[in-house]
Amino acid sequence: MNIYFAGSIRGGRGDKELYHRLIEHLKTHGQVLTEHVGDHSLTHMGEDGPTSEWIYDRDMAWIQEADVVVAEVTVPSLGVGYEIARAENLGKPILCLWRNDPNRRLSAMIAGSRKIKNVTYDTFEQATQAIDQFIKDL
Repeated sequence: MNIYFAGSIRGGRGDKELYHRLIEHLKTHGQVLTEHVGDHSLTHMGEDGPTSEWIYDRDMAWIQEADVVVAEVTVPSLGVGYEIARAENLGKPILCLWRNDPNRRLSAMIAGSRKIKNVTYDTFEQATQAIDQFIKDL
C-alpha cells in the first residue's frame, strides 16, 4: 500500500517529531511516499528542491500514486489543505487527524467534507489506533 502523509511544513514545524512518529507507524502498513515530512532537519522554510514547480509536480504525482492519504491537520497549512482537496477530487480515502485543542477549531472545509474521515485525538496512541482502524476499514 502506498501512503501519502501530509503535515505542515511551511505553515510551521512545531509537530515535526509527531509527524516522524506517525510516519514510522504508517510504515507498518505500507510505503510512505512522503517520509521527508517527518525529517527533523526540515524547517518551516521547506525543502531544498530544485524549484517550487518541481516540488508541486512530485507531490501531485505521489498523491496520484497513493492508495490512501493520512494528514495531521492540527497546524494549519495551505499546502496540506490543497493536498487533501486534490486527493478528495481523485477519490482517495482520506484520514485527517486533529489533536484536541480548545483554542483551535478544525477548518470547516475539512470538518464538513463527507468524504474525509476526521478523527480528534488526545494521545499518540489514540492517533495510531485511528490509523489502524482506518486502514482496516478500507
